[in-house]
Formats: sequence, C-alpha cells, structure tokens
Amino acid sequence: MGLGSFTRQKRNTSSQLPTVAANGGGRYSAGRVVPRGRQIQKTFNNIKITVLCGFVTILVLRGTIGVGNLGSSEADAVNQNIIEETNRILAEIRSDSDPADPNEPQEPDLNPNVTYTLGPRIEDWDTSRKKWLESNSEFPNYVNGKPRILLLTGSPPNPCDNPIGDHYLLKALKNKIDYCRIHGIEIVYNMAHLDKELAGYWAKLPMIRRLMLSHPEVEWIWWMDSDALFTDMVFEIPLSKYGNHNMVIHGYPDLLFDQKSWIALNTGSFLFRNCQWSLDLLGAWAPMGPKGPIRDEAGKILTANLKGRPAFEADDQSALIYLLISRKNEWMDKVFVENSYYLHGYWAGLVDRYEEMLEKYHPGLGDERWPFVTHFVGCKPCGSYGDYPVERCLRSMERAFNFADNQVLNLYGFSHRGLLSPKIRRIRNETITPLQYLDQFDIRHHKASSKP
Repeated sequence: MGLGSFTRQKRNTSSQLPTVAANGGGRYSAGRVVPRGRQIQKTFNNIKITVLCGFVTILVLRGTIGVGNLGSSEADAVNQNIIEETNRILAEIRSDSDPADPNEPQEPDLNPNVTYTLGPRIEDWDTSRKKWLESNSEFPNYVNGKPRILLLTGSPPNPCDNPIGDHYLLKALKNKIDYCRIHGIEIVYNMAHLDKELAGYWAKLPMIRRLMLSHPEVEWIWWMDSDALFTDMVFEIPLSKYGNHNMVIHGYPDLLFDQKSWIALNTGSFLFRNCQWSLDLLGAWAPMGPKGPIRDEAGKILTANLKGRPAFEADDQSALIYLLISRKNEWMDKVFVENSYYLHGYWAGLVDRYEEMLEKYHPGLGDERWPFVTHFVGCKPCGSYGDYPVERCLRSMERAFNFADNQVLNLYGFSHRGLLSPKIRRIRNETITPLQYLDQFDIRHHKASSKP
C-alpha cells in the first residue's frame, strides 16, 4: 500500500506562496499574530479583575462584621447587589464571545474535497529561485565559496512537563548557537505549530517548507532535534561531497534495504537542499502525518512493513523509511545515507567515553573517536515520559553539554571543573600576546578538519 492512498481534509489555502512575515504591531502566539492593542486591552482587563475582586472581598467582610449603621438585612442587600454587578462585569471581561478583531484573520472552514497538502503545489521552484538569486545579488546562496546553511530547530510552544526540561532546552539551544556562530551558520528556533494537523514528530515538515520558500538565498536547510547536541565544535559537514544529492541523512543502507529496519535512518538531524526535488519529497512525505485516524492507520501499515517497529501512530522517521523503500527508484538517487561521521550519534554509547576521547583524540574528527552530534533519543527531558530514567538522561545531557562547552571556553582560557559541574576554572593566564593563541587555534582547526 503506497503513501498516495493516504488523504486528509485540509483548510483551503490561497494561491500565493507561503511567506514568513514580521509584524511590528503584535506578537506571535501558536503560529498567529496577536495585535498589540488587543494584548494591552487584555492586560487592562486583568488589572480590573484584580481590583474588583479585592473590592468585593473587603465589602463582603464588612457586611459580615457589620456595615456602619445599616441593619443586617440592608447590608446583605447592598453586598448582594455589589456581587451581582461585579459578576456581570467579570462575565463581560472574560466572555468567550468577544466580537472578532477586524485585524485578526479568520480560520477558513474545512473543505472535504481538498486532499491534504503542505501548501499550494509549486512546480517551477528551481527556475523561480534561480531568477530571484540573479536579481538579488546582495543575497548570495554561496558565501566565500561555501553554500549558505540555515539550521532549524525548535520545541513545543508550551512549557515542559518536567520544569528542569526547560533548563536543558536552553542549554541545547546555547550549544547550537555556539556552533553556528563559530561556523557562520544562520539559525532559526521555532516554537509555533504552523499546521496543527502536523503536531508532534511532524511539526518540522511545514516549517522546513516555509523556510525554503521564504529564504531562497539559503542553499541547505538543516533540521536538528532539540535533544541533539553538537559535541564536536570544530568538525564541519563536507558539503562538497554531496554535489549530486539533495538530502543528507545519517543511516545504514543495509538496514534500510536488506532488513527494512525502522531505525535504518534517523530524522533527528538531516539536511535538505533548497530545490524543487526537496519540495516534492516533503509533499510525498507528509500525507501520513495528519493527526487522528490517518496517522493511526498509517502507523499500523508502518509497523506491518518495517522490522522491529512497535505498534504506535505514524512517525516522520518511519514514514520516510517506508517512502524510500517503496519508491526507491523515484527518490533514492538524490538521498545520501551518511555514516562516515556522526550526523546523528546515539548518546547511550558515547557519553560514558568522553574521558577516553579527551585522552586519546581531539575535536575535528566527527566520528566515534569524537562524535559530531550526540542525540538523546528516547530521553524526552521535556516530557512526562521516556524510555530511560530521567536522572540518567539529565546526567548524560550535562556531560555532553560540558564536553562541548569546554571546546568553546578553551578559546577564552577556561574550562568546566568536571563534566558534571557547571562551575569553571581558569586554564590559561592572560598574556600580552593574545593573538598568538588564536593563530595556534586556527592551525589546529585546519589540521583537524583536514583529517579523514
């Protein structure tokens, strides 16, 4: 059974290309802009609620004790009138039937005759993008001979179930920002569900598509899960190696085609070239993703066809594997399955070896000797469940963060006191020739990056 058999009702879409627009007069909330005036009005209403509640409390207490010269029945009547009036005002403030804001777009109704898509069908993206680049030379897709990369990551719009999870989301973001700053990569952190049909595992797909269309100057979109950390701050992806490919993903071809394993690839870290082929693949990938019966039924088919897959709803990784297996001739020529370095490194086999790596090897290798990315699959520090004990996951994430952070702090003459310690120590005294150390760092960077 192919992916094409899965359809889903979707809201009508306009014929215009999707864009990411800024709005100086509002703020983003779960994928939509809330006008500033409405936000101020809500804040003012909350203040009125607080004042009214306090006023009512005082009056009720006075009525209970006695209100001046009024009799008890008269006092009760006064208090009752005040309470009723207050309740009326509160009901008006809190009403869910407020008149629609004319500046806020309305959600379109479902159209039962429209097949689920990520957006309007685009068929000439390569030509359109080429013309745009030619007419906007101030936004080149190659800078200093290197293709422009945009790293995309994100997390749900709500706070973590486990409060400490927000702390580790922040650390993971700091880690990614450090790597991007060192290597001249742009970064986008998304916390909005651009399509509520594709929540959970699938939220990355509509965001990737929007970024491709809104940033034609970007050559590669690089998705990275929030629970994945860079642990080799020197290593760079050898993009010249992928000149004939449009997708780079960590995995193993034998597991993919011989065993049809559901873990043959990992979608926690992968790259898409900004081109028509990628838009087409996203369009073919998405139909298993809409939540509800479609995702549930698709999950049954994935479990039946992929070795070792547990019975649960369709996830983006299994759907991609199934797509590449079932339509190999259509897609695989442009997919590079990478395993010469750790674009995705499974954390359980790495974090306990950091001391050995520090003793024997150096950054810039990117493989099992010094992993490029350490991915905490199955940990879910932000959620209320996971495949591993929370304590073990948090301890391992702390070690991974500090292992990577030391590579940044070393440039400034500092290091963590230990891989489990947030405290730092000085490892190098100040010098009157600071640029000498920078030269040494640059030489080490070049030699490390040139090693096989």
